[in-house]
Amino acid sequence: MSNTERPLVAIVMGSDSDLPTMRETETMLDRLGVTYTTRISSAHRAPKKTHALAESLEEDGIQVVVVGAGLAAHLAGAIASVTTLPVIGVPMDGGSLRGVDALYSIVQMPSGVPVATMSIGKHGAKNAAIMAAEIIALKDEALRKRLKAFKEELARSVDEKDREISSKPETQEALAREGDR
Repeated sequence: MSNTERPLVAIVMGSDSDLPTMRETETMLDRLGVTYTTRISSAHRAPKKTHALAESLEEDGIQVVVVGAGLAAHLAGAIASVTTLPVIGVPMDGGSLRGVDALYSIVQMPSGVPVATMSIGKHGAKNAAIMAAEIIALKDEALRKRLKAFKEELARSVDEKDREISSKPETQEALAREGDR
């Protein structure tokens, strides 16, 4: 989004190695017309920076925070512990456990410090952008309309793929065999 527009979403990740996954969040926010800023901060390697960043989010006009983190994945919880803004966690799919450790770290927050948790990896990063947009759309009718159009496009895509596959001769033969049973 344009740097002249005030960002509504903060995308925060623990390392630049998370960037390829979190680009999916940026791409989806761009598609939906939602402004954002992207930052790197580490709850473990730069806790003072992370705390200061979390404290400044509301005054910066941020409405939703999307946090990508892997391994111990403490970053989303560290930010959620400081702000009252909605925080959405995206577990990275790296490490020896392929992101399951990050998923557990993000989803197992103590009472009073909620973090909405998406699926591991790029699908979760895309869904985090959509979730952030849906939260913002509660007070933004134009964004709500863009989200509705996006969901209608998803449905059309399924219909197109269904028509394509169901018109193939091998599909028709399989359906006929299934009907003979």
